[in-house]
Amino acid sequence: MSNDPLLQPFQLKHLTLRNRIIVTSHEPAYPEDGMPKERYRAYTVERALGGVALTMTAGSAAVSKDSPPVFNNLLAYKDEIVPWVREMTDAVHEAGAAIMIQLTHLGRRTRWDKGEWLPVVAPSHLREPSHRAYPKKIEEWDIERIIKDFADAAERMQAGGMDGVELEAYGHLIDQFASPLTNELDSPYGGSLENRMKFCLDVFAAIRKRVGDKFILGVRYTADEQLKGGTGKAEGLEISRRLRDSGLIDYLNVVRGHIDTDPGLTDLIPIQGMANSPHLDFAGEIRAATNFPTFHAAKIPDVATARHAIAAGKVDMVGMTRAHMTDPHIVRKIIEKREEDIRPCVGANYCLDRIYQGGAAYCIHNAATGRELTMPHAIPKAEDKRKIVIIGAGPGGLEAARVAGERGHEVVVFEAASEAGGQIRLTAQSPRRREMMSIIAWRLAQCEKLGVTIRYNTWAEADIVQAENPDVVIIATGGLPHTEVLSEGNDLVVSSWDIISGDVKPGTNVLVFDDAGDHAALQAAEILANSGAKVEIMTPDRSFSPEVMAMNLVPYMRSLQNKDVTFTVTYRLESVERHGNGLAAHVGSDYGGVSKTRHVDQVVVNNGTIPLDDLYFELKPLSVNAGEVAYDDLIDGLPQTVSRNPEGRFQLFRIGDAVSARNTHAAIYDALRLVKNI
Repeated sequence: MSNDPLLQPFQLKHLTLRNRIIVTSHEPAYPEDGMPKERYRAYTVERALGGVALTMTAGSAAVSKDSPPVFNNLLAYKDEIVPWVREMTDAVHEAGAAIMIQLTHLGRRTRWDKGEWLPVVAPSHLREPSHRAYPKKIEEWDIERIIKDFADAAERMQAGGMDGVELEAYGHLIDQFASPLTNELDSPYGGSLENRMKFCLDVFAAIRKRVGDKFILGVRYTADEQLKGGTGKAEGLEISRRLRDSGLIDYLNVVRGHIDTDPGLTDLIPIQGMANSPHLDFAGEIRAATNFPTFHAAKIPDVATARHAIAAGKVDMVGMTRAHMTDPHIVRKIIEKREEDIRPCVGANYCLDRIYQGGAAYCIHNAATGRELTMPHAIPKAEDKRKIVIIGAGPGGLEAARVAGERGHEVVVFEAASEAGGQIRLTAQSPRRREMMSIIAWRLAQCEKLGVTIRYNTWAEADIVQAENPDVVIIATGGLPHTEVLSEGNDLVVSSWDIISGDVKPGTNVLVFDDAGDHAALQAAEILANSGAKVEIMTPDRSFSPEVMAMNLVPYMRSLQNKDVTFTVTYRLESVERHGNGLAAHVGSDYGGVSKTRHVDQVVVNNGTIPLDDLYFELKPLSVNAGEVAYDDLIDGLPQTVSRNPEGRFQLFRIGDAVSARNTHAAIYDALRLVKNI
């Protein structure tokens, strides 16, 4: 048996967990009609096949109709969920893992205009800032009904083969009862700590009565809200002891913080540029104080930190949830002593930010996650070896090279720069985005193992490409900043890339016009503000930086607001002209009737990229398919067989920003789904 702390089994009551790594409950937003159907099952089972000890689904499944999900969650209040759960649990158990589900009533953390349009309920009329719904103060009949709903849902999950259920407390209804900030009830459910905990313990008692002792029950809760007037550390320790002493539960899954605002959520679940494992020591204090099985997860992205968490006795089970979205086979690779092959989580939080905007969770650099039914995590070998030439060593080009190498092809990559990375290398110049370079570093290491040839400092011309006698050519050249967006004065502006790269020095009074809404504008603004410049960021959108999304926006806002940066929405930069020693920026609005002028000394435009596609169009008439992609075959996972030019010498494709301005995930997904069938 291995002496690796992570690979030691753990006995949780009657349940033997095969190692110390878990996937904590999270909602990837893959349900169909509120059910864990084929896609959801495939995603969950993949992590079990990868070796994880315990996978928890649903962050969180709704137990009541007046707890409507605000994004795509499982509906545990429906009887029809049982057979779907059974199919999933049987498959997970067959793969050797345990499986649990998280249940919740959201309380005020939802909206009244979702689901059945029922009033939101909470132990006060105070709304949650994030979801903005003013709740009805909960009545005694609501409490009785919801306790029964929890027990009913737990019984359904037991019937579906789950090993147990975990209740989501922090930020949700149970926590709204427990916190003095959100509980304005009188006795017996309000006032003292004992009264505020009564709802939670009544729920557990009802569940335990229904499911018996041979069913794991746990709770994920905050032991320190880190809010003035809220549950503090001392009270959190007492809550932990009372939960243990209740005799109703089998483990504690502890977090620290609050989730009622975007900044609070981001501090509790940190993103890239923020400290790793910031709450691990706190979880260790809870374990030491309670001597009770303790779980914890919060930005533990690497095996070394997870191993330390177990070896140092901080926790009994360590959660690596986002890390398993990036690589579902972490445990298998540890067992096989291939830790260097683990695809690293870079904390970009593309996964969580997408679900909070109503989308499905996708990993920024593993395009197979959430697409297990159509995209492979392990690339199969091709029947015939071919020569693949790729132009560009950015994320899309390197993914194409990696996948082609895994297929067994001969692969040559041409890169004009002296280093790989493309736009990733640019964005990683900002300190909080440095982790993005792991997207490139991992692919370079994989390409080296696979024998991929990369030729740097080589500007690929058509004759150079043809001299390779390729079977397939993939253009992954990316794009260049698009600043030609004004009616006048395009020659007077600089791009966000110019500022980020340091090619252009910051001005002293700067207007940043952002019509793309992505990271580049905020990164440029931060550099400008840190240089001492007066900065205004302007966008024609009604919302700010929509492509950056909520949790990624938090560190930027903390930095930029501290520098008194001005944020202006719904205004459009129309033209720029020289005015004395400076510039006159003329501003209008898509809503009409507005004409303003800003006097500045520098204008920065962020408006995406224009494809760098000259080589593609030069090679197009020489190719068999004339660059055409058969979309139906691409979607259905079939090889590309288009033939428009019988005299053509190779197939030609382009991916990523060489097609149109999108993002890193799109470039990697382009590459994976194209090359996996070559």
